[in-house]
Amino acid sequence: MSHVTRNQPAGTPTWIDLDVPDVERAKEFYGALFGWEYEPGEPAYTLCRLRGRAVAGFRKVPAPEPRDMARPGLWCVYFATDDSDATVKRIADAGGTLTRGPLEIGDQGRLTLATDPSGARFGLWEGRALVGCETVNEPGSLLRNDLTSPDPGPARKFYPAVFDFTLDGNDDLPGVDFTFLRRPDGHEIGGIMGVPETPSAVWETLFEVADADAAAERAVAAGGTASVPSDTIYARMAKITDPFGNAFEVGARLADTP
Repeated sequence: MSHVTRNQPAGTPTWIDLDVPDVERAKEFYGALFGWEYEPGEPAYTLCRLRGRAVAGFRKVPAPEPRDMARPGLWCVYFATDDSDATVKRIADAGGTLTRGPLEIGDQGRLTLATDPSGARFGLWEGRALVGCETVNEPGSLLRNDLTSPDPGPARKFYPAVFDFTLDGNDDLPGVDFTFLRRPDGHEIGGIMGVPETPSAVWETLFEVADADAAAERAVAAGGTASVPSDTIYARMAKITDPFGNAFEVGARLADTP
């Protein structure tokens, strides 16, 4: 497990939140799935906590039009920055588009939303009172984020230009179009995967669980859907869709996975 008590280095996935039309229903589902507790944040925003530590947020939004389930909703990942204005300029210079902010969120920090040149949505978080996710890498919390794109080339140019990431391949996945993203200090923060059949570029979110099969059962019992869990080289995983059509994955570490 990892408890975070200070702002993460620039470029690290540091916060996640989800737009929901019914916050009470979201609380029920994710509470049953992950054991989260809740407290009000800013108006129309709810902080999700795991054993008292912030792990995510819900933003109240109007009910959307019926969604094409081939294009599900997604959790939004926010990358840490210590200078929102400078990072916004780098986003624009690299071909990205600013969609919101930077905004002052009370004493919590500064929030920005943007899209990369391939259309994938992401955010920036400049933490103050809220450093971001206070617990990661343990059951019920964020484990990692990866970008999936039908054309990964633009993303592989954009994110290094914005965050000074370096790229390298993954010998564990022969035949898969995957590259790691690493901070300048070498720390892996996620990856970019080319999947020609995916309908659009998206940042995907993986939550850690202790037991993927049990988590899939809880998701279905709480009103969501779940794939049959399967083993990968890193974890036993399942795809989950919440009652609003938002998709994510859960993964339980295999016995020999650090």
